[in-house]
Amino acid sequence: MTEKKTDLSFEEALERLETLIESMESGDTPLDELVAKFEEGSTLLKTCRKKLTAAELKIEKLNPENGETDAFESESDRN
Repeated sequence: MTEKKTDLSFEEALERLETLIESMESGDTPLDELVAKFEEGSTLLKTCRKKLTAAELKIEKLNPENGETDAFESESDRN
């Protein structure tokens, strides 16, 4: 895979993660390859979680009056 895992869309990352899980569950994978797939899967999982969190924040900040999103202010931005 040539592109960075963080550059993948949520759907692409999830699809790759599902493919990795299927191949790991097959039982034919050598240990070294299994560890590499586990590491890649962990990275993909973090990517998916990050994208989901960003989407949730955007939805939560959606202004119902005009349908636009309000700027999100984190705790560190306020201090």
